[in-house]
Amino acid sequence: MEVSNNIIKWVYSLSQKKNRDKEKCFVAEGSKCVLDTIGNFKVRHLFATEQWVEAHSDVCHEMLEIVSRRQMDKMSMLKTASDVMAVYEFKVVPAIEMLDKKLSLVLDGIQDPGNLGTIIRIADWFGIENVFCSNDTVDVYNPKVVQATMGAISRVNVRYGSLPQLFQKYPHLPVYATMLDGSNLYDADLQNRGFIVMGNEGKGISEEVAGFANKKLLIPSFPKGAVTSESLNVGMATAVVVAEFRRRII
Repeated sequence: MEVSNNIIKWVYSLSQKKNRDKEKCFVAEGSKCVLDTIGNFKVRHLFATEQWVEAHSDVCHEMLEIVSRRQMDKMSMLKTASDVMAVYEFKVVPAIEMLDKKLSLVLDGIQDPGNLGTIIRIADWFGIENVFCSNDTVDVYNPKVVQATMGAISRVNVRYGSLPQLFQKYPHLPVYATMLDGSNLYDADLQNRGFIVMGNEGKGISEEVAGFANKKLLIPSFPKGAVTSESLNVGMATAVVVAEFRRRII
């Protein structure tokens, strides 16, 4: 089937946030990514090469369109185009429920798509349903973020907005923040409710957001006093912190 040039251009235009926001659509590329997400989003288009269709004969979808490798190359946002690509409509994020009894992740100015995708995977693994992002955090529907979530984008609710307003709405919940003047994570009193704040890769948590932190935490390096790396990658740090919270209830 020959996909029109207009459709090809439209799909590729979704590499830009302004176009994704306008069309309320995003792209998922790669066999694993598509297979992990296809049942969780409304499909606008599903493109695949003949080779992919032959190898996945069990995948029958009314929106499936067989395209040539050349067409896939033109639509792809990857350095090397995959054999399958889905265009999904944005997820309808449900209303916030029972937040008082849950742990939530809060991301303040995360810029790297790979980091955001990794953090969403971490949230999915540790049963954290909600991730709240500052408005300057990278777009969750950025193609690189979608790839990095490895399907977790289907199950984790990601919301954008004012973080101070979020904390003001839930003043009774603890706000945990990873900071250099924090208490040792492994000795701290941790509850399985509240907000865990992770900051920008280079600047850390902004002053405005830090002002709401009433539980400051530090991931200690080992051995104490040894010369080590300056800091941990924010994705790695998130995994360490969340794992310790969850360990307390095992």
